[in-house]
Amino acid sequence: MTKRRSQMMEETRAKLIGAARKAFAEKGYAAASMDELTADVGLTRGALYHNFGDKRGLLQAVVNQIDVEMAERARVAGSRAANDWDGLLAEGVAYIEMALEPEIQRIVLLDGPAVLGDPSHWPSQSSCLETTTDKLRVLIAQKIIKPVDAEAAARLLNGAALNAALWIAASPDPQDVLARAVEAFRCLASGLLQRAV
Repeated sequence: MTKRRSQMMEETRAKLIGAARKAFAEKGYAAASMDELTADVGLTRGALYHNFGDKRGLLQAVVNQIDVEMAERARVAGSRAANDWDGLLAEGVAYIEMALEPEIQRIVLLDGPAVLGDPSHWPSQSSCLETTTDKLRVLIAQKIIKPVDAEAAARLLNGAALNAALWIAASPDPQDVLARAVEAFRCLASGLLQRAV
């Protein structure tokens, strides 16, 4: 019985997150109606409040879901690279490039910070920071990059990628900004190398 109840709760959460993701992407957080969103999936507002507390809590759940997907896509991009250094750069560039996608722009890069605050404090960003720190420690051990503090370097690299993505999302000409941001990101990151490339 408990397993069935748990499964039903997960299904309800998934329905609400899916409906919210669609509504937030199409209308934006402010214009998305919680009554319409819950009615679209045959649920009540009470289900939303029970599972997420409020509209802001639902946005947090949607942002977390998208952030996890973004991190996985960046990881896959990095795994295709020829070596660990190129993989690290590929991950950062992939993250920056995702800022061109309308759903990510609106939910994660525009509405997310406006409603949830500084993205560098989001739980999903902490996970990205740990991953980047670990990769930098490997690169330091391999003597590919200078022996700097890995956490400090990770915070700077992740911050550069995040701020580039925020810039792209807010820009009237995202394609132009993307090219400039990627070039600058690569240039900044290359300063960590033992030998210039």
